[in-house]
Amino acid sequence: MATFLALIVKEQKPNFAFLLVVFVGCSIFLFLADKIYEIIQMLEKIAINANVNMIYLETILKIIGIAYIAEFASQITKDAGQGSLASKIELAGKILILAMAIPILTVIIETVIKLIPS
Repeated sequence: MATFLALIVKEQKPNFAFLLVVFVGCSIFLFLADKIYEIIQMLEKIAINANVNMIYLETILKIIGIAYIAEFASQITKDAGQGSLASKIELAGKILILAMAIPILTVIIETVIKLIPS
């Protein structure tokens, strides 16, 4: 419904159409916040049962959060007609993800090196 309303309003007031799209997008995200919380709790229980260090799970969840936020911000920026800025947001998200993943990659590499006979 919001899409059709935005298309109709866009002809007369493009600024209001953009604000409508942003508002609806944020509302959808807030509506899903409870489900996201349930998923995080389920992953924490699985990690505890598997004796996984919680630091790794927290890092992975942060990486997933960065990916979703960067994608959301990029789409909003594209909707505003700023495609070049949207690509910069995507690049920043990817760099932040890489920076967050370095400790996990280090542990994986160290584990593989220990498994290789000398």
